[in-house]
Amino acid sequence: MEFRKNDILTLDIEDCGVDGEGIGKADGFTVFVKDAVIGDRISAKIIKAKKNYGYGRLMEVITPSPYRVKPACSIARQCGGCQLQALSYEQQLKFKEKKVRGHLERIGGFKDFPMEPIMGMDEPYHYRNKAQFPVGKNKDGKIITGFYAGRTHSIIDNRDCILGVKQNKEVLDRVIGHMEKYHVQPYDETTGKGLVRHIMIRYGFHTDEMMVCLILNGDKIPAEKALVDSLCEIPEMTSITINVNKKRNNVILGDQLRLLWGQSYITDSIGNISYQISPLSFFQVNPIQTEKLYGKALEYAGLTGNETVWDLYCGIGTISLFLAQKAKFVRGVEIVPQAIDNARENAKLNGIENVEFFVGKAEEVLPREYEKNGVYADVIVVDPPRKGCDEVLLNTILKMKPERVVYVSCDSATLARDLKVLCAEDYELMRVSTTDMFPQSTHVETVVLLSQLKQKPDDYINVTIELDDMDITSAETKATYDEIKKYVAEHNAGMKVSNLYISQVKRKCGIEVGKNYNLPKNEDSRQPQCPEDKESAIVEALKHFKMNS
Repeated sequence: MEFRKNDILTLDIEDCGVDGEGIGKADGFTVFVKDAVIGDRISAKIIKAKKNYGYGRLMEVITPSPYRVKPACSIARQCGGCQLQALSYEQQLKFKEKKVRGHLERIGGFKDFPMEPIMGMDEPYHYRNKAQFPVGKNKDGKIITGFYAGRTHSIIDNRDCILGVKQNKEVLDRVIGHMEKYHVQPYDETTGKGLVRHIMIRYGFHTDEMMVCLILNGDKIPAEKALVDSLCEIPEMTSITINVNKKRNNVILGDQLRLLWGQSYITDSIGNISYQISPLSFFQVNPIQTEKLYGKALEYAGLTGNETVWDLYCGIGTISLFLAQKAKFVRGVEIVPQAIDNARENAKLNGIENVEFFVGKAEEVLPREYEKNGVYADVIVVDPPRKGCDEVLLNTILKMKPERVVYVSCDSATLARDLKVLCAEDYELMRVSTTDMFPQSTHVETVVLLSQLKQKPDDYINVTIELDDMDITSAETKATYDEIKKYVAEHNAGMKVSNLYISQVKRKCGIEVGKNYNLPKNEDSRQPQCPEDKESAIVEALKHFKMNS
């Protein structure tokens, strides 16, 4: 039977899609229905029809599912923020576990992998420490703020979201009241005119510090002092800033910040680590679950105090500083310069010195440091955006061969894709853990542990033995190349040096090197020369082993 747009169907919802939509079938025709719950019998109107499947709008719940609950928010269906409010929380957790497992199996090709129970919340509401509210007008010309309806830029009026902190409403009431009193216009996306684009609020769960940042299509807001005086009546107020974004795009924040009152940041903590958070900082929005997630990442890293760790996509150093508590040395990489400034300040704030931070793309910084400076890692931690890791970065990880890779992911589909690359030859998937960072929504955080594949007993390895490493030329005190490398790494924050560099320095010091050892194959061959810092480190090692002439 052929189904067309506007047909009304009765469906039994048998499954749930990755975006939380209910899935039902009619005569072999699959229909995806937003707001339908597994176990529901519904009537749905076809709004888009393909040959074998279509999309429907929920018209009526004929027989409700035993898993269906009344949404705590009255506008849950209109607002695009919460896709799962009609589903019991227990079933939400099962849905998210199934989603991650399905991606790892279908996309990654993994089977029979160990997956730990999902870490849920005791109270799955009012957990967000950050909210960004677009500002606009309704059909009657009244200034409103709230959230965009799903897949649109139509604002659903809501100043009291049940996922945010209770103080958000008071901030929004005061800002909108100020706009009405002083005739300040909201930004209009269609014309590019108007001033106030968004109101961003951040709250420190452990410090009760609050930040308000107004994103403006201009440099200042009328009657700034009056607005500051009003907002400062809120006891938790700590920081009031203006962010300037005059570009006609969908990016919320611009690059220019101006402090109106208080500090330019708020402080919050995860476990024993404190963090300074600016308007531009990336910081996980659910601090309760973040501590669980990072605790699991730290557990998977298996640190004993002797490891050198790279933390890629490190943001303001949230995971880096967590790892530094148990690592020998941690290097973090982040593309946003302000975030790295925050990371360095956060390291100072916590008295952590065994860290170093780099500004740049992870897929550019790590290959550069590995290929040019010979850096290595015992453990690599990645926490990329939804698009996952760049192919160049994955290839560099495979070349570096760290003992363990800990992958923290906000998108299990790209996670599975990247794990398939890493586990093709050199690594195996050891552990998987999921954390419900965003209750009522379809999003889920996952952390996995990859370990190097163990050599099979029947495998054979070709080994080339250099006579120079065998210490048979004399009875004098002499160290092998591996011993020199180990000494350099231990006394220079994990620095890695090659046999070539060691032989070059040995020659400079007048120390005999095995005949033809690491010499160029012909006169035209070009070899990399040992950098000055590594030469100094190797010389110190030679002195330690009493090998220098």
